[in-house]
Amino acid sequence: MPRCPLSIYFFSVYRTLVMWACMLQLLNFTSNQKRNKNIHTGKRYGNFEVFLWTRRNVYHLFVIGLVPVIVYQCFHVRFIALPWTVVALLGTATAFIVGFRNSQTYSRTWEARQIWGSIVNSSRTWAIQCRDMIDDPTAVKNLVYRHFAWLTALRYAMREPRGWETMTQINNREFQEKTFHVPEHTSPLADELKKYLNETECAKILSTKNKAAQLLALQGQSLKSLHASGALDVMTFIELERTLKDLTDAQGRSERIKNFPYPRQFATVNKILVKLFVVLLPFCMLNEFDELNTATAGFMNGHMVWCVVPFSMLISWVFTSLDQIGESTENPFEGNANDVPISQISRNIEIDLREMLGETDLPPALQPENNIIL
Repeated sequence: MPRCPLSIYFFSVYRTLVMWACMLQLLNFTSNQKRNKNIHTGKRYGNFEVFLWTRRNVYHLFVIGLVPVIVYQCFHVRFIALPWTVVALLGTATAFIVGFRNSQTYSRTWEARQIWGSIVNSSRTWAIQCRDMIDDPTAVKNLVYRHFAWLTALRYAMREPRGWETMTQINNREFQEKTFHVPEHTSPLADELKKYLNETECAKILSTKNKAAQLLALQGQSLKSLHASGALDVMTFIELERTLKDLTDAQGRSERIKNFPYPRQFATVNKILVKLFVVLLPFCMLNEFDELNTATAGFMNGHMVWCVVPFSMLISWVFTSLDQIGESTENPFEGNANDVPISQISRNIEIDLREMLGETDLPPALQPENNIIL
């Protein structure tokens, strides 16, 4: 049976890359149209940042590509060369599974951004309703500041590590240490809650398991007390409770993404296929480049098989990088460079709501650190 020619496989790789380029362009266009605030505030990651993030894969791919060539060329072990059909079929399956995973993980990140977008809208509604429907300025301030405490408790909960998250991996941890810091990892939750709650409420909340949910419950109790005292009529009480329900729904949806990972069976198959592909690829390129010696003159004559190393690295790097991108997009709250910027969103909400209360001593907006903001 004739072997699949080199041009056919390179065409299939080219077709896969074009498909991914079109998909990424579409996703970028959609995100710009919807004004999705990505955590990276620059136009794109720099070449050095990409190399820093993926360089360990490059080192591994170099070794994986070099060993078969040495065995084939230096020790003349020819039987290790495999037919192109093997890697062509495997590469097609790998491209499909990697593409499926990346589209699904992007959907998780986009849904997370939509959830926190709804939190922005509900927060503004909450402040306006409290300010305009309640005549007691002290009660209004307590309700709004308790909302800041809820935002703080929720974002701290979203930053808690999970076993399936990737921030413990050396490439992500190293990139984070060199380029940015996570605000929730630099200040204890208790210190942040003290800014918005009195000592009694702060101690009570810190003793609970789900602090954000208990803060919403405390808000409900406050509304009930205001209604019982006559400060709220029935219709106003119902409207405020409805907004509280919207915030509860948003918290539940955010917790669902945090606590339910991308299915492990798909992630496992994806990782296995990528590893099989990058290991088998140089073995399937040996004969193809060796045959080029008949049409090559000069110092490369008889040594064309060494070109397997850079070309296998290049093709494999595309697949490993796409796999790494999908993995880093999978958990949008873990504190990664591609997360939804919940710290920035929370700070912007606080600034907006304190201005609605007429305050002028406002906290500063969070600024990007090396074009990255959380």
